[in-house]
Amino acid sequence: MAQSYRFVDHNARREASEQSDIDIFHGTVPMIRYIIRRLLFAIPTLIAISFIVFALLDLAPNDPTGQLPLTIPPEVRAQIRESLGLGQPFHVRYLKWMEQFFINEPLNVVEQAFGVEIGDSSERLRVRSWATRSPVVDLIVERMPQTLWVVGLSYIVGILIAIPIGIISAYRQYSWFDQVGTFVSMVGFSVPTFFTGLLAIIIFSVMLQWLPSIYDTTHRVTDLASFWAHLKQLAMPVMVLALFNAAQLSRFMRSAMLDNLNLDYVRTARAKGMRERAVLLVHVLRNSMIPVVTLIALGIPTIFGGAIITEQIFRVNGLGQLLIIAIQGADIPLVQTLTFMFAVLIVLFNLVADVLYGILDPRIRYE
Repeated sequence: MAQSYRFVDHNARREASEQSDIDIFHGTVPMIRYIIRRLLFAIPTLIAISFIVFALLDLAPNDPTGQLPLTIPPEVRAQIRESLGLGQPFHVRYLKWMEQFFINEPLNVVEQAFGVEIGDSSERLRVRSWATRSPVVDLIVERMPQTLWVVGLSYIVGILIAIPIGIISAYRQYSWFDQVGTFVSMVGFSVPTFFTGLLAIIIFSVMLQWLPSIYDTTHRVTDLASFWAHLKQLAMPVMVLALFNAAQLSRFMRSAMLDNLNLDYVRTARAKGMRERAVLLVHVLRNSMIPVVTLIALGIPTIFGGAIITEQIFRVNGLGQLLIIAIQGADIPLVQTLTFMFAVLIVLFNLVADVLYGILDPRIRYE
């Protein structure tokens, strides 16, 4: 019986491995430099945004004593305004707010996260709500889980729905699936969430009585039954927001896929005998995801603001409802902090989108 021998060039394999490590290193270092450069550029951007947000809300004609009874004497009102720091000049109040938000609050977060004490925390000034006198960051952290459950889960569900629909609609252009997907997308994007939310409550809560109409923030998951109850109260707000998000993303996904399906590299891949599924999912999908990634990354901060109406409809005790209460009560520190947090998210996810560009498209360099 003839034997065949295979000779392995270990030196060549070692050199190929070393070259691969060098390529990875040379690709990672510019990306790290780019991220650092963008973060350094984001600092003056955020400072400028913080000044604009603080100035606009501080100069707004809102009086924190306006909700107090009329029987309170004017001198008492003046003392209350003085205790809130409103008697100081504008630049002093802005610098104090900057110190509290960028220095004191991060120190408090570090202390709570790692159980350490940095300096005298009792003497550390914090951004406090005018209405409750509680630290603003503590109020936001308390409401954050409810918003993440509803808004975050709805965005993930919307992406999981939109991408397959966009791919199939583009591949089977003008088919019945494409026609139905186009109609549903146009309806989902055109109809506001307050209408779809009320419609969902009428159908699934009033008529069918399948789902609760109000989100119970105090509900705790302890067993399978409580977990099922939690899923039921999540179903309507999540699907209302997911429909709105998926409608926009699916149209962008379809358009991006159609732009790439007729290019030369696709015809070349097919001519080489590559399977259609590999052509579609490996080549076309990767290039088509580049513009969609931008929409997904930049859409994350906006959904927090867009979920305000949905949270009001389903009584979700999240950040949206907290912002509405702060605006109605002229709680300027709380409105300033929430608005600036949304601005930070926009700047952060702009950077995330740029980094994902380089991962999806090797032609992009960070030099």
